[in-house]
Amino acid sequence: MTDFRAILAELRRPRLLIRAARHGMGDYRRDRDLRRLVDAAAPEVALPELILQEERLETIRRAGDASYSLTRHVEVLIAMMAETRLLPRTA
Repeated sequence: MTDFRAILAELRRPRLLIRAARHGMGDYRRDRDLRRLVDAAAPEVALPELILQEERLETIRRAGDASYSLTRHVEVLIAMMAETRLLPRTA
């Protein structure tokens, strides 16, 4: 099984981007926000899709592409962080 907590802990993104996502976690509503990003019910299913989306957004950001959406990137990071918190703790 993939250790999503480790993936999230190893994520290296600009500090301001991560701070914005952490700040936005307080307003995250799974029933409203997750549906806009992925079509998944369980965190174990949603997280791989969110990780792929975030990697694509990071590639676009680093390339300086005009199609980059900062808002979307923060939304995906918020969802990743929130969904990771919903995973059961392993020993």
